[in-house]
Amino acid sequence: MAGRSDGIVLVTGGAGFIGSNLVAHLLKQGHTVRVVDDLTVGSRANLIEVENAGNLTVVTADIRNAADMQTVTRDVETIYHLAVQCLRVSLSRPEFVHEVNATGTLRVLEAARQNGVDRFVYVSSSEVYGTAVATPMTEDHPLAPTTVYGASKLAGELYALAYHRTYGVNVSIIRPFNNYGYNEHAEGAHGEAIPHFVARALNDESLQVFGDGSATRDFIFVTDTARGMELIGARDDLAGETLNLAYGRETGVAELAQLVIAATGSQSKIEHLEARPADVMRHYAANAKIEKLVGFKPEIELEDGLARYVRWIRERTTDTGELLAGYEARNW
Repeated sequence: MAGRSDGIVLVTGGAGFIGSNLVAHLLKQGHTVRVVDDLTVGSRANLIEVENAGNLTVVTADIRNAADMQTVTRDVETIYHLAVQCLRVSLSRPEFVHEVNATGTLRVLEAARQNGVDRFVYVSSSEVYGTAVATPMTEDHPLAPTTVYGASKLAGELYALAYHRTYGVNVSIIRPFNNYGYNEHAEGAHGEAIPHFVARALNDESLQVFGDGSATRDFIFVTDTARGMELIGARDDLAGETLNLAYGRETGVAELAQLVIAATGSQSKIEHLEARPADVMRHYAANAKIEKLVGFKPEIELEDGLARYVRWIRERTTDTGELLAGYEARNW
């Protein structure tokens, strides 16, 4: 059953990688969108193509601030909660990541409860599973996060479900697998593998792979993710449900590096570095539940998505050397 579509949609972390793509999608669908972001990870530049939309407002605030969350959640119909600190930051600043990801989620949930928000979509992470013990990984797969990041995202899930069971908040949980695409973070601790690979490939530098490259991930293009999130957030009948959001294809990291070399036409080679601590070794998602409940199917194959991302980077870059600014191999 579809929900109403005439109220304000709040996206926490809406100036970040996935958040900005979700915001753009929601605006295209005619929603009135409010973004809250502290801009420590996200950037107004990620919203530059939609910043003049009459139905978009951007509020700079920290989700840990209870008073601010009370204000930004007023008159809101649906919340997509994406604000987060990432896995690599958790390796060096575990308490900070806990505060943002777990305590911050609790603050947004409480504000949503007090302001009577209709639907709350908690965006978790495939990292709550840890390494696959059975594939494809269904939503019933054991939960064994290997990092404080994964544990903090799982804590957020449990808080969200507690608010559903205790207070009747209409909460649904999404577990996205590895996203890539437009606005993906490239610098510092927030830099991801694909932007790093593309930047180095376009400069014919070696692509640096941690470990032997056999670790696998399930990569989904970010516009597919945004579409899936919007479908879930539009429903009233998913209270208490948890859904994977992935492509449903297993790709090794070394294989991914080769695909990037092909997509860029580079002469780069692969260089292996010491394995990253607590890295998940295998991820491959089952998509049957999300397809059954909301009719979602991913559309963009990995090779096509890489080509789109490389083209997008080239259109915005006059000097490929600039892509290496801020690059850190060991970014944790």
